[in-house]
Amino acid sequence: MGERDWRGKIAVHSSGALSSDTLEPLRRKGAEVASAHPLMTFVSSSQPKLKGVPFALEGSAKALGAVEAIISDFEAQAFRIARAEKAAYHAFGFFSSPAIVALIAAATDVGKLAGLDGKRVRALMEPIVRQTIHNCFRSSPQQAFSGPVRRGDVETIRKHLEVLRQQPDSLEVYRALVKVALKDLPSAKTEQIEAFIKEL
Repeated sequence: MGERDWRGKIAVHSSGALSSDTLEPLRRKGAEVASAHPLMTFVSSSQPKLKGVPFALEGSAKALGAVEAIISDFEAQAFRIARAEKAAYHAFGFFSSPAIVALIAAATDVGKLAGLDGKRVRALMEPIVRQTIHNCFRSSPQQAFSGPVRRGDVETIRKHLEVLRQQPDSLEVYRALVKVALKDLPSAKTEQIEAFIKEL
């Protein structure tokens, strides 16, 4: 970071997990500091546009004012977040993208139990995945939720658990997601299902 004079300058980092405190050495040298994290996935196979993308901001008032002006030029959306909430915010980002990818990978593994290869599985799941995501954001997760947990179909859930014993990791994910569904989404025979998934 050198011995240069940072007075009157603004330093910004784009980490989602780290706060602007990471730039404390520059702040002590006179800089205004901030963090600005785009809530978007960036991978080598795609180039997402920044228009409409939310940016989580925190830092000094002067730095934030400058950063918000830049984000406005991108036609992106700036929102402020407290330093203490950065870890939770980044975990929210994990569930919003990498966890969805991991869930699709898990679904691909389960598809193999049905005798389907990876490429075929992805082709088969694409319409239902796209429709499900569309339903969630067009209405709500509660209205988009369907399947045996919503119906209280304990026998079908039993069959799922039995076949997933062949893939312990997938079984663990299934149980965890059923618990989330029972807590946050419409379900029938909730207590019965909750007890059932603990037993098997």
